[in-house]
Amino acid sequence: MLDRNRQHQIAGPGHGQALSADLYYDGAQNYNPYGRDQPEQEEGFNPLKLFFYVVQYRWLIVMMAAAGLVAGVIVTMMQTPKYQATTQLEVLVPSAKVFQDIEVVSENSDVRAFLTAREKLKSRALAQRVVFQLGLSEKPDFLFPTPNFSLSNIFYRAFGIAKSPSVQEKTPEERESIAIDRVLKDLTVSLVTNTSLLSITFADQNPKYASDVANQVAQSFIDQRLDQTSETSDLARQFIQEQVLQVKQKLQKSEEELVAYAKDAGITVTGDDKSLIGSNIEALNTALATAIQERLDAGRVVEQIDKGRGSSLGPVLESEGLQKLSDKLADLTSQYQQKLGILKPGFPEMQQLQSQIKELQRLYNNGVLTITDSLRQRYQESQNKEADLKTKLAEMEKQQVIFNDKNIKYTILKREVDSNRSQYDNLIAKLNEVGVSSELKTQSAAIVDFATLPVRPYSPRLTINLAIALALFMALSASIIYIIELLNNTFTNPEQIEKELGLAMLGILPLVDDRELIASIADQKSGLSEAYRSLRTSLQFSGAEGAPRSLLVTSSEPSEGKSTTSFKLGQDFAALGARVLIVDGDLRKPNLHRLFGLDNTIGLSNLLTNTVRKEDLASIFRATKYPNVTVLTSGTIPPNPADLLSSPKMALIITNLGKRFDLVIIDAPPVVGLSDAPILSRLAEGTLMVISTNQVTRKSAKTALKRLRAAGANVVGAAMSKFAVNKFDYNYAYKYMNYQYYDYGTSTPKLEGKVDDGAGQPAYAKSPAFKRLVRRIRSSVGGFVDRSKSVS
Repeated sequence: MLDRNRQHQIAGPGHGQALSADLYYDGAQNYNPYGRDQPEQEEGFNPLKLFFYVVQYRWLIVMMAAAGLVAGVIVTMMQTPKYQATTQLEVLVPSAKVFQDIEVVSENSDVRAFLTAREKLKSRALAQRVVFQLGLSEKPDFLFPTPNFSLSNIFYRAFGIAKSPSVQEKTPEERESIAIDRVLKDLTVSLVTNTSLLSITFADQNPKYASDVANQVAQSFIDQRLDQTSETSDLARQFIQEQVLQVKQKLQKSEEELVAYAKDAGITVTGDDKSLIGSNIEALNTALATAIQERLDAGRVVEQIDKGRGSSLGPVLESEGLQKLSDKLADLTSQYQQKLGILKPGFPEMQQLQSQIKELQRLYNNGVLTITDSLRQRYQESQNKEADLKTKLAEMEKQQVIFNDKNIKYTILKREVDSNRSQYDNLIAKLNEVGVSSELKTQSAAIVDFATLPVRPYSPRLTINLAIALALFMALSASIIYIIELLNNTFTNPEQIEKELGLAMLGILPLVDDRELIASIADQKSGLSEAYRSLRTSLQFSGAEGAPRSLLVTSSEPSEGKSTTSFKLGQDFAALGARVLIVDGDLRKPNLHRLFGLDNTIGLSNLLTNTVRKEDLASIFRATKYPNVTVLTSGTIPPNPADLLSSPKMALIITNLGKRFDLVIIDAPPVVGLSDAPILSRLAEGTLMVISTNQVTRKSAKTALKRLRAAGANVVGAAMSKFAVNKFDYNYAYKYMNYQYYDYGTSTPKLEGKVDDGAGQPAYAKSPAFKRLVRRIRSSVGGFVDRSKSVS
C-alpha cells in the first residue's frame, strides 16, 4: 500500500481539490515545499566550482592552450632577432670652484645635472654627431633593417633569405635623417638608482652596431661637452678683454680729473688717501692727548711736593748721589749713637761727628730741593705745551672747515676713481680665472664600462612570448567559457532548479542512449530504474499522508521525458502492491500506448465524448503485462482537447477512478503553449514537473510553473531528467557521477545519450549529438534575448 493510514475512498472533485490544496499547496506566497531548505546566502569564491568548470571545459582549455603555444612560436618566428649593448657613463658634477684667491669650496651634487645629461644623450644633435662619427648614413643594413615583426620573417629565418636594400634612391640629407631617427628610436638612457651612473643601451639587429653606437654615444657626449666648454671659455675671455680695455680708459680719465682738481684746489693727499690738514689734525690730537697726560702726571708730583713729601718721590729715591749721602748720614748717625753711651756730647770727637752729620744733612736737603724744583719746572712746561697744542689745533680745525668745503667735489671724483679701479681689478681677476679654467680642460663625464659585442640576441625570447600567448589565450578561453555560461539559460544541475523555481528536487534521472533506453527501463538493476525508484520514494514522502492519490506528470516543453516517467512510476508503485492506473492525458500527441505496446483505437477521448458502447467500457481500461498496472490510452485524437479536459465529466471520471485505484498517474501534455496541463492539474492532488537538463530554458520553466500555480495546481516537486552522470558539473556532478553504483555490478553500458518520449519519428532518425547542439543553440539565443529585454 502507498500509505497504511490512508483511506481508499476520496471525496468528489471539489472536496478533493480543497484537500490537496491544504496538504500540498498553501498559496503562491506562502509556498514552501517539503524537503526544500530556505534560500542560502550568496556564495563567495569557490575553488571547487572553478575546478569543475576547468574539468567541464577541459578540451576547450586544452585547445586554447595549444593554440596559445602555437601562436607564441609563430609570433617568435615573425620577430627579427635584436641585440643590445650597454655602456655605463659617470656624470661628474662639479664639486669645487676656483676663485681669485685659489680657494676651493665644495658643493652638493644636483640631481638636475643627471637629468640634463640624460636628455642631452637623447638629443638629436648628439645623434647627428654619432651618425657622422660612425658613418651610419652610408651603411644600407643600418638604414634599411629587416622589419621587426613581419610574416616574411618566418621565411627569412627559415631559409636565410635576406634583403639587399639600396641607398642610391635616397639623398645624403634623407639618409642622414633616417640614420638619426634610427639612433634615437633604439637608444635608451636610464639613471642607475642611487648612483651618478647613466646606462646607455642601444638595440639593433647587428650586434656590432649595437656595441659601436652605445660606445660612440658616450664618447660623443664627452667630446661635445669639452667642445662646448672650450668654446665658452674663448668667448668669455674675448668679452672680458674688451671690458678691461673700456674700464681701463675710464679709470685713467677719472684719475686725471681727480689730480687736476686737487692741484687747483690746493688739496694735498698723503699716501694713505688722507689730506694733509686731516693728517695734521690727527697728529695734533695725538700730541695734545700726550701733553695732557704729562701735565696731569706732573701735577700729581707737585701736589706731593707741596704736601712736604718730596723726599719720598721716585726721582729722589732713584738719585744715586742722594742715596750715597743718605747712606753716609745713616752711618755717621749710627756711630754717634754708639759713642754717646761712652762719651759725652761735648767731647771733641762727638762734636766733630755732629758737625759731619749736619753738613751731610744740609747737602741732602739741597739735593732734594733741586730735584723738586726740576719737577715743578717740568709741570710748568707741560702746562705751556698743552696750551700751545690747543691753540694750534684750533687753527687747524679752522683750516679743516675750509678744506671740507673744497673736498665735496674731490670726494665725488675720488669715489668714481675707486669704482673704476674696483671694476678693473675684478675684470683682471676674471680674465685670469677664465684662462686657468680653459687650461685645466676638466671633463664633465667619464666612461666606466664600454659596451661589449653581444653574443646572443635579447629579443625575441621564446619563453616570454609563450608565457604571454598562453596567458592571453587562457584569458580568451575564460571569456569564452563565461559567455557560454552567460548564454546558457538552461538548467545544468539540480541546485539551479531549486533556486530558480523554488521546487523540491524529488529525483534525478540519468541520461541514457536511445538505443539503450528500452533495455535500461526493463532492467530493474540499471541506474535509470534505480533513479525512478528513488523518485517514487521521494513522492511517498512528499505529503503528510504519503504520495498523492492522483499524480499529474507534465513538463514545460515536449521531449523532456514525462511519458517515460509516467510509464516507469506506474511500474514502480505497482511493485509495492498498489493498484495503479496510468491515464494518457495527452490528446494531441499520445505516446503511452507505444510504450505499453497497445493500440489506441478507443480511450479517454471516446469516454469523454460518449462514443463508446457500454459493452466496450470494460475494454477501455486495459491490463498490461506488468502486475497491478492498468492503462487508459488517449483514444481518438479529438479536434478540441481543451474543451474535453475542462468538462465536468473529466473531473467526475478522475474522481471515480481515484476510488477504484490506489494511484492514478496522468501523463499530461507540455504546459507552454497549451492549456491542457493547467486544466488537468486542477483535477490531480499533486503535480510533478519533469525538467530536462540542458534543454528547457529557465524562463520557459518559470512560465510553466507560474501557469500551473495560477490554475490551482499543487506542484509537489520536480524531477530532473537527462542528467549526464558521467560528466563533471559544479556542486552536483561529484555527488552523482558514481550513479552506476545502483547497477549492482551488472554490465549495463555507460549511460549516455538522451531520454525521449518516443513520440514522432523513431529515436534513431536523428543524431543525439545533433539534437543536443540544436537545443543548446536555441536555449543560448533565447537566454541572450531574455537578458537583453530585461536589461532594456
